Amino acid sequence: MDESLADWNDFQKLVLVAGTVRRVEPFPQARHPAWKLWVDFGPYGEKKTSAQITDLYAPQALLGVQILGWINTAPKQIGPMRSQFLLTGFHTDAGVVIAKPERRVPDGARLA
Repeated sequence: MDESLADWNDFQKLVLVAGTVRRVEPFPQARHPAWKLWVDFGPYGEKKTSAQITDLYAPQALLGVQILGWINTAPKQIGPMRSQFLLTGFHTDAGVVIAKPERRVPDGARLA
């Protein structure tokens, strides 16, 4: 098997779940423009992260939005903040477009 290919067991190790953005704040200490986000992942609890999504998203537009987060990644220190998950998205010329469910699902629902 080609070592660069992932199999089903590799995918199952990733905990990618839906969560609802509950709080957004500016993050002036970040090297690149970013927001601090607090997201409710239902049974996984509330987690925070730093997200470089300021080009396309204003704080008030993010509140209540469901996103897709990778929550079993190792915490990462970003300036004075410890990021607890990775907000997933797609890089475009205009900025990062957030990956999210196309309709509402329960917070904590796992990507299959």
